[in-house]
Order: sequence, then structure tokens, then C-alpha cells
Amino acid sequence: MDFTPTEEQEAARELAARILGDLSTHERLAAGGGATDAELWKALSAAGLPAAVEEIGLLGLVLLLEEQGRVTAQVPLAATGVYGILAVARHGNDEQRARLLPGLRDGTTVATGAFPATGAVTATGAVTEAGEGAATGGGAARRGRLTGTVAWVPWLRDAAFVLVPDADRALWLVRTEDAGVEAVELTAPWSAGRLVLDGTPAERLGGEAGEAAPYEDVLAAARTAFAGLQAGVCAGSLARAVAYTSVREQFGRPLATRQAVQLRAADAHMDTESIRVTAYEAAWRSDAGLDCAAAALTAAWWASEAGKRVVHTGQHLHGGMGADLDHPVHRHFLWGRQLDAYLGAGTELLAELGDLLAKGDPS
Repeated sequence: MDFTPTEEQEAARELAARILGDLSTHERLAAGGGATDAELWKALSAAGLPAAVEEIGLLGLVLLLEEQGRVTAQVPLAATGVYGILAVARHGNDEQRARLLPGLRDGTTVATGAFPATGAVTATGAVTEAGEGAATGGGAARRGRLTGTVAWVPWLRDAAFVLVPDADRALWLVRTEDAGVEAVELTAPWSAGRLVLDGTPAERLGGEAGEAAPYEDVLAAARTAFAGLQAGVCAGSLARAVAYTSVREQFGRPLATRQAVQLRAADAHMDTESIRVTAYEAAWRSDAGLDCAAAALTAAWWASEAGKRVVHTGQHLHGGMGADLDHPVHRHFLWGRQLDAYLGAGTELLAELGDLLAKGDPS
């Protein structure tokens, strides 16, 4: 396997790094509070970065999310990328792609997903309806109603629609204006919301009833993408710690010259690289059309377990400054812990991975 980015992927990453570095500054983040940075999202969309995800694939999206994580930019790139652009492009029928992708590409439509909350939502009354989907050869639209509650969904307050898995792992598109959305404050400022469905109208995202493959693909992509975001968060936290300990002196010497500090930083670096390389592998396998479920679980485990170690180290190496809630490194700490919560407990991920390997999964 070769994780070397293509020219298109590298160009997209460099463009994202430039825009994010210019606009997602500590001062702007502090002034914006917990809201999504609409100006930054507009700039990223105008540069064509959300639209590029279709071409640069999941590995390209991971590269973009690394850059977002480095500066903890408050934009819904991960959610729209995996639950919107990639999900619709890979699994939507012709009519759904024609209707939904233009808005997702230009950033006027934000998407998110109620993952991995299968079992929390039930579907009733699914029927097949003739319509544009059948006329375009993309299959008829299947519609139904959903009931259930998902405790929190990232960027739900920004989203025009949310991708919801039901108890049978079928995927449904729900317009947020048709659902109940209640504001939820998370550890990180992700414009999250509580999703309440009570006979809410929904349409199936392609596929047939009971078909699990789209759900498994979207779940693996989401785990991989958010692991990539965590790699960036950790890299940003570590970079701040290195810069701080290089100039902060204690007893006439920079903290960075102390062996204990060097060892903590080295461990954090290795953890960050482990998150990055496992995310790259999972994304590469996905783009190559290979089974990536086990690789995605591995990336999620590293992002959860190692991620929280790194952001704790970043804060600890700042000494008393790390306890300042207004210090930039504290934002990395909050994001790292939120990503840990979103990806799931390490023991649960390992248990799922063990079950998968016991079944003889080749990935």
C-alpha cells in the first residue's frame, strides 16, 4: 500500500492549510465562541474544497481534516464530507445525487449523521414510490417514517439534513426542518443537537431494505475521517507544547532540555503518528475498494485511546498555563476529549474489532 498523496490530494491539503491558517486564528476562535465559523466555511466552499472530496476520496478528506484539527477550526467539514458528499455519491440513487450533491459541493447544504446509534431509531411504513429516481434509472425512492431519539448529533444545528440509521441498519435521509432539534452543549463547540423523531418523514438512501453494506461503509468512513481529525488535533497540541517548552525556562534552562519533558513529547509524537498512519491505511483501503472495517476500527481505537493521552500531555507540558481555559492548547484538549467520546470507548472498539477478526475478516 502507498499512502503518498496524489497531486490533487496534496494541492487540496495545501490550499486547506493556507485558508485555515489565515482564518482560524486563536483570536477569531475566541471571539466566535461556540458557533460555527460561517465565514471560514464560505471560504473553504468558495475554494472548492468540499466539492473536491468526491475526486480526492476518503484519504484526501483525511488530509483536509488533519489541517482542520491542527487549528481546531469550527466548520462541519467532517460531517458533511462523510455523511453527505461521500455517502450520497457512493450510495444514493441517480435522483438523490442530482438533487443533493450540488448543494453539498458548494457548501450551501450542510449534512451530518446520527452515527453509530443503530437501534435508537425505528422505521415504519416504508413504501416504494415511482418518481424521478425510476425515470433516471436510479431506482424508485423509498419513503417511510422514523421514530426515536438520538442524544446528540455533531453539527446538527447547522445541517439541512441528517443521515439516520435505523434498527435494521438501513440509512434514511431526514430533513432537520421536519425533525425535532434541541440544542446540546458538548465538550467541544460542534453546534450539536439532540435529534427527536416522532413519525418523522424520511427517504431511504439508495439500497434495498435490510441491506447493511451502505451502513457499514458509511460507519467505516466516519470512523476513519474523525480519526484523521484527531490526528490533526493531536499534532496541533503537540506543536504548541514543543513551542512553549522551547522558550519557557526553569532554573536557567528551557523546559525542552529536560529529559522528562523530552520523553513525554516523544511518546506523544509516536501516539500521533500511530493515529495518522492507521487513519491513512483505513482511508486507502476504502478508496481502493477493499474491506476496511477492521482498519477503520483500528484507527478509531488509536484516535480514542492515544488521542486523549496526547492532548493531556500537551496541556500538562504547558504547566500552569495549560490550566488556563483561554489558552489555545485548552481548545485542543477539549476537541481531543470530544473525539474520544464520539469514536467510542477503547474497550468497546477493541471488543468489536475482536468479534470482527474472530469471524475471519480479511482486512
